[in-house]
Amino acid sequence: MGGVSGAVHAADRAERVPKQDRSRATRQRLLEAAVACLAEHGWAGSTVSVVAERAGVSRGAAQHHFPTREDLFTAAVEYVAEERSGALRALFPEGAGPGDRQAVVAALVDLYTGPLFRAALHLWVAASNEEQLRDRVTELEARVGRETHRIAVDLLGADESRPGARETVQGLLDMARGLGLANLLTDDTARRERVVEQWARLLDGALDGPPDRHRG
Repeated sequence: MGGVSGAVHAADRAERVPKQDRSRATRQRLLEAAVACLAEHGWAGSTVSVVAERAGVSRGAAQHHFPTREDLFTAAVEYVAEERSGALRALFPEGAGPGDRQAVVAALVDLYTGPLFRAALHLWVAASNEEQLRDRVTELEARVGRETHRIAVDLLGADESRPGARETVQGLLDMARGLGLANLLTDDTARRERVVEQWARLLDGALDGPPDRHRG
């Protein structure tokens, strides 16, 4: 009997693993579809049904993973933000050197020129008008912003004990967000490349130059 019981338990485990894998795959498809829908159709056009159809799952399956629309879209933006952060770090697996600074600036700027930024922007606009979404998006944006700042500090080799270093890094990220907004309406590639080159030169002076002794 022990052998039969063990075989049954093994079969049960074998059955559960594929179900867990399918569940994770379904969740991932939903998250990716949600970001794509939000980027293309905005908040008003991105319902749970639209996302479920795009992901190739039933509305019931979508609501099993994400009971509310707010759950789905905040999780989607957070998921893709984490994926992008991992990809950004993977660009410089051994760490970025001084000669990589322009490439780092370009990579950081690219974070704000793709579908994720467009999706996040639609989510921010919706949150400004919908109270039930505002707190969640505010908390999400703060968390994503802190992680992006940490990555930028690491890749740029910024010593935040230097006066002005933290503000310089944050200024770069604010500038990158502004370039992303400009790119929503027109292809801003040429101007963006020139700005990236100039910011890399400015960072060399701000992060590597002698400390400003007049600052406290």
